[in-house]
Amino acid sequence: MIQCIQCELCEMGPDGRRVFKCDPFSNIKEPECIAKWQLIRLDMLLASYQGMLRWQQEMEPMQRKMMKFVEREMNDIDEGEKWKIDDDVPPPDEPSNEENGEQKTDDEQI
Repeated sequence: MIQCIQCELCEMGPDGRRVFKCDPFSNIKEPECIAKWQLIRLDMLLASYQGMLRWQQEMEPMQRKMMKFVEREMNDIDEGEKWKIDDDVPPPDEPSNEENGEQKTDDEQI
């Protein structure tokens, strides 16, 4: 098995970083190259996930503040609209006796 450094599809960048030109669908030299390629991709995926996680942790305090503000605004709106609701009238989800087919008695009509 050849090492990646010895392969012509591996180049060294000016900063000492390795640049892999291999493509698992067209120009793999050895079967072990696919396993190495998968490890490299997995490492890249992990690095991007960790970056996203750090970003979300930085955003958490601001999101909490925003949610508290939105909750406070919604409570203010609800409180401001309380005057519209009459406490004597049953809520619309509770059917009245007339809707159930029950007739009022003479005593209830007066």
